[in-house]
Amino acid sequence: MRILIFQTLEFTVLIPGMLLAYLPVRSSLKQTPKKLAVWMLPLLIICSCFCGFACYRFHLSTRFVLLPLLFVLFVLYHNTLLISLWKSVSIFLAVCAVFSCFNSLSRAASAMLNFGSEHLAFSGFSTFGILYNLFCILFVLLIWYPASHSVKEMVEDENLAQTWYVFWILPVLVIGLNLALIPKYNTILHTQRFLRGYIVIVYALLLILALFYSMFLMMANILNKNKKLQQENLFLSVQQERYENLRSAIEEARQARHDIRHHFLQLSAMAKDGDLEKIKEYLQNAMDKIPTLDYHFCENQSVDNVIGYYYALAQKEEIPFDARVDLPKELSVDEMDLCLILSNLLENALEASRKTTDAQQQISLEIYQHSASILLIRVENNFDGTIKEKNHLFHSTKRKGLGIGTQSVRRMAEKNDGSCNFTYEDGVFTAKVMLRADL
Repeated sequence: MRILIFQTLEFTVLIPGMLLAYLPVRSSLKQTPKKLAVWMLPLLIICSCFCGFACYRFHLSTRFVLLPLLFVLFVLYHNTLLISLWKSVSIFLAVCAVFSCFNSLSRAASAMLNFGSEHLAFSGFSTFGILYNLFCILFVLLIWYPASHSVKEMVEDENLAQTWYVFWILPVLVIGLNLALIPKYNTILHTQRFLRGYIVIVYALLLILALFYSMFLMMANILNKNKKLQQENLFLSVQQERYENLRSAIEEARQARHDIRHHFLQLSAMAKDGDLEKIKEYLQNAMDKIPTLDYHFCENQSVDNVIGYYYALAQKEEIPFDARVDLPKELSVDEMDLCLILSNLLENALEASRKTTDAQQQISLEIYQHSASILLIRVENNFDGTIKEKNHLFHSTKRKGLGIGTQSVRRMAEKNDGSCNFTYEDGVFTAKVMLRADL
């Protein structure tokens, strides 16, 4: 009976092993962690007991039962995740490699603890199973935070996509070496010279694995930082370009309004001379020079100019644009931030509308002051059904990386103590932004 228990203990390490494999990919689960645990944990317990009994009943070596069992568990593991096959293979094998080292280390520790025992085979066998589980559980607890944070970020980093094609090679080699190190007879480990060499080799394998994983993590962090810097530079350049376009459009409208006084003075002088033809010619020339931004949406001049600018672009491309704006002349929120948010949202809406059919094209804008300190924005537009989203972040359909517009809106909303929400359903993309003023 004791032998049955100790053989079962060799399989119970599957529980901390699967837990460790899931830590870096928690955000990529097809179901919630609770739902997964409800059926996965009982399954692992049943498999451990059944395999332990099979080894005991038919006098089988645990390694010959463990290998096909690991393959079945990997298939289950991969099918519960939304990641590539190469990633899931690499993570699963990485855990197996570490645990195979702990398997060898447990054998060595068991041999040391039972050195010279009268019941060598039995005592060594029982101590090995306990130590193996203890080492694995302690390692999972030790690595829990890095695995669920730093390693998780590395797994989610798409810049390392091609690296996963070769990551699995070293874990496979380490697993193979540890399997080859398992002595045919346990009594061999109680030869002092052999035991020392065995321990040195196991520690060397663990050290190589630790160095390899650390270097891989450092490389991922460096690549990630470089990619973020590139995205920041792209973000700033695009925002600068949009800001300059916006500023030019607003300045043109302001200049046109400023010139009205001058036009009135000229017209007054012409009227005194009674030259009607000259007045008509002057009015025609003045109207041709005024930019097509002469739409009135709200009392605030800057917001009115921004909406007018994009409304004119939509009209030029015959894209229906419905705007319902109720804003006072003086705003409680930062005026420039609001203009940039509107610029990004309407720019994205126009780009999405250009990709749809004429019958589908539609842009809807609604802005109003909800209270003295809260301003709400909603922009809706139809799209062609193509959305790139991962971890609640939208990726650009024109270039690699995150979408500049949505990222900009998110940052400025947070800057103004607000929030934003992007949803898409039935071919309609909706952006909702809330800005809060400091009163």
